[in-house]
Amino acid sequence: MPTPGAENCFDTAVAALYERLLVPLIFAPYAQDLAARLTALPLRDVLELAAGTGVVTRALAARLTHADIVATDLNPPMLAVARARRTARPVTWRQADALALPFADGSFDAVLCQFGAMFFPDKPRAFAEAHRVLRPGGVLLFSVWDRIETNDFARRVHEAMADLFPADPPRFLARLPHGYHAPDAIRRDLARAGFAGAPTIETVTACSRADTAGVPALAYCQGTPLRGEIEARDSAGLERATDRAAEAIARDFGPGPVAGRIQARVVSVARR
Repeated sequence: MPTPGAENCFDTAVAALYERLLVPLIFAPYAQDLAARLTALPLRDVLELAAGTGVVTRALAARLTHADIVATDLNPPMLAVARARRTARPVTWRQADALALPFADGSFDAVLCQFGAMFFPDKPRAFAEAHRVLRPGGVLLFSVWDRIETNDFARRVHEAMADLFPADPPRFLARLPHGYHAPDAIRRDLARAGFAGAPTIETVTACSRADTAGVPALAYCQGTPLRGEIEARDSAGLERATDRAAEAIARDFGPGPVAGRIQARVVSVARR
């Protein structure tokens, strides 16, 4: 992720749960979707930003047999988990800040980022860096979550936290993962970054599935920085908050197996 701090810091405990629970729950379908969008392009060099624990990287390595892949993230714990996982062929892992990429101008045919752009504190600057390192004709491809109201489990967890902490509700999920979805804002930031052409912005809906209601509750409460917001309000209350989230999900979707809607924006824009 782009900068250190409580809102976007994925420590070792969070990174492990992120990979074990959130990747299959919400990230895997979109990883395959992003990788498939690049398969037919004549790519030599591909850069991934905010790679996290490598779910997209693994999909890219399996599909893009003709391209060199560099996968970056700012958080060492996330990269450590990613490096420990096997990829279909070798890729280059590198710690890097999306706002100050350590690559020469025109180094890549494609830059992609799955669910990381929401965390960039200066989005036009991050997109400008992507524009800089792209070759003419290269493509920036990224996904961001749609409104929290269109993502069932995240919405229920968010509402459960508001019920549990009414005086000071944790707002991480609505503020960051689901806080950057408006097409007009995305178009404006890309234009400010130097992308002259109009981006393609597609809404992609998928299904999130888990064996029990407790799985998405655990994933969101303990596998994201929401964990830190909960503990800041009640240092001993993490398990209680997770249980409350599981109860809320079970009320709407049953105890399990559970299935809920997930929805994202997928954005593509070329450098002229």
